Amino acid sequence: MAKEVAVGKRAKISEAQQYMLLSVLGASVFLGVAIALISHFVKQIAFNVDVIMAEEQAIAAYSKVIESTGVCTKPSGDVYSDEELKKCDPNSIELSQIPNTLRSNILQEVASNEALESVSKEDDTGCINRSTGKQFTYKELEQNYKDAKGADALNAASQLIKSCSALRVIPDALPAYKNEEALLASLNKLFIISHWDPESLSPSGSSAVSTKGTGLNEMSVSLSVEADSATTLGVLDSIERSIREFDITRATIEWGSNDTLLLHAQASAYYMNKSTIKEETVTIKGDDKK
Repeated sequence: MAKEVAVGKRAKISEAQQYMLLSVLGASVFLGVAIALISHFVKQIAFNVDVIMAEEQAIAAYSKVIESTGVCTKPSGDVYSDEELKKCDPNSIELSQIPNTLRSNILQEVASNEALESVSKEDDTGCINRSTGKQFTYKELEQNYKDAKGADALNAASQLIKSCSALRVIPDALPAYKNEEALLASLNKLFIISHWDPESLSPSGSSAVSTKGTGLNEMSVSLSVEADSATTLGVLDSIERSIREFDITRATIEWGSNDTLLLHAQASAYYMNKSTIKEETVTIKGDDKK
């Protein structure tokens, strides 16, 4: 009888040990799963935080560009809200609303530059003030802009400043695209100023990226002048004083018959690549190994 009781106790102890082992094993599995889930959620939270921070940085960068260029008026907060961007209309913004911005500085300081304004443009009939019969002065253009009411009128006044003020000299001096017809027209005008009528004008047809500056491109053009020495030197002087750069890379000068001076030259003119805002794509990784 005592032996049977002892065997029963051992069986119960063994069964209790099995339950204990299973409980410990179950707790271990549960703990492992919990730790794995917690680690996963922590990584997800950290990843989402990185994404949100990157989005905030991108929004702040876009807002800075919009504000500094003067496309929209200054935001009410640190960045533009969706509502402010929807209401933003660049053509309806007055310069007094966007002080010290790129747009304001260009349309005021550069447009009124006397040194640039000294380069006249009499052949542009669109820049004649009908009231005076003369070219618009910057003060007249500025007053016209101040008097403009509404988006259409402001846009028209802004375009008039761009095409009839000192701003026009900048694209004339360094165009933003390759235009061989305009290049030859510039040369032809220089010849006319020098009182010499060329028999023909033609570009060399070659172009290349210039080594003189980033985004600068070259167009080659051939020059041939055969006239008296005063006229030939006058052509060279006009080219030298031209607002558009003509860089003579190779030239030969020789005396011809009847005291004429022959000039054969190869020159380079320049144009810039269009300026654009470069957008960058940022990739946020949840795991550096992936």
